[in-house]
Amino acid sequence: MRKGLLIAVMSVVTLIATTSCSRKVTRIDTNEQIDISGRWNDTDARLSAEALSAQIVMGDWINEFMIEKGKKPAVIVGLIRNKSHEHIDAEIFTVEVEKALVKYQKAKVVQGGEMRNELRAEKADQQTNASVSTMKKFGLETGADFMLQGSINSVVDALKKQKVVYYQIDLELTNIETNEKVWFGDKKIKKYVKN
Repeated sequence: MRKGLLIAVMSVVTLIATTSCSRKVTRIDTNEQIDISGRWNDTDARLSAEALSAQIVMGDWINEFMIEKGKKPAVIVGLIRNKSHEHIDAEIFTVEVEKALVKYQKAKVVQGGEMRNELRAEKADQQTNASVSTMKKFGLETGADFMLQGSINSVVDALKKQKVVYYQIDLELTNIETNEKVWFGDKKIKKYVKN
């Protein structure tokens, strides 16, 4: 009798443990807006990318440069400082800005940062290991005409279980030769979170 009761209790515990640990994963549309924590998320990154991409490809700086120089400008992405209270990966929307410039044939985009270092390391390796006919030479990179830089800022106002979070992403484009700032873009996002 006692052994039977113990087995029944163990079975119930095992069943509860098994069902409470089951996880369900569902694929959803990447454009679907889901806010779980109220923090910066993929929807914020997408909205920022769309707004900033549209602003930069419509800027007068492109036509002015092409009229003056007779060629498309070359752009490199510099530092985007995250001054917000959260971890925000700026690469998600800066890559979208780069894609927009290339997609609409408005500008050339040159590689920067760690990826440029990787390319240069490959070029250095080719000097030793590639055939002379296929080896890529140093000193032939396209020099950027403009650098895209910016910052991500946030302001939080909270009381008890309510919170308002304001994000502002500012990007600016500077002529590398003259240091003249030729374009400014921004995206503002405000959220109200109630727990």
